[in-house]
Amino acid sequence: MRILLVSDLHDALPQFDWVVEAAGDSDLVVLAGDHLDIASHVALGTQSFVIGNDVTLLRAKAQVIISSGNHDLTGPDEHGENAALWIDGVRADGVWTDGDSVELDDTLVTVCPWWDGPIGRERVAAHLARDAARRPARWIWVYHWPPVDSTTSWTGSRHYGDPDLAGWIAEFAPDMVLAGHVHGPPFKPDGSWVDRIGTTWVFNPGNQRGPVPTFVDIDLDTNEATWVSQMGIERADLTAATAPARTLF
Repeated sequence: MRILLVSDLHDALPQFDWVVEAAGDSDLVVLAGDHLDIASHVALGTQSFVIGNDVTLLRAKAQVIISSGNHDLTGPDEHGENAALWIDGVRADGVWTDGDSVELDDTLVTVCPWWDGPIGRERVAAHLARDAARRPARWIWVYHWPPVDSTTSWTGSRHYGDPDLAGWIAEFAPDMVLAGHVHGPPFKPDGSWVDRIGTTWVFNPGNQRGPVPTFVDIDLDTNEATWVSQMGIERADLTAATAPARTLF
């Protein structure tokens, strides 16, 4: 299975167009949060309508997972915690999203929402615990924020990662976490697009301007991951015990 991972497109419509065009080369496309942009002058309702249409086009090319990020929150849920209320609308098109567990061959993918309060956090913890009890040969999480103390959360001056995710990785040891949120780590000498924490691979493609987003191509058949950006290309051998040394610095 071949996975195309992108994140943090922030209503950049040319980048969404690129993903739609590129999707045919992958078996699964993962959009790991921050599809909308709260700093835009365009209303969130309009953004979510347009992005929803793009996701429908994307689904015609490949299987799709779309998780929420902090920019995707559009209002309170039934518990009064902020949530990406619009994202459920793409489910009708056969897209997997927040709260779903997806079985693809020998792989289980757990799709986590951006949680904004104690109830949301406990829902994520319970979801991970349920899926841990039935994990197959490979277990992948989609979780917008990378873990703290990881090269994938390094801003150049500090680690801006999620301590809760770090704890859950230590507890459950998934095979992979597909993340985003922190835009700069792949472009910092001491940061990276890939990290290995124990037995868990963590990926954060980062963010760049222009018509083509940064992306990670993960080939589960050849056990290789490739990061592509305006800086160049880097690769990781997923059978290795550690993350690779950076080659672009």
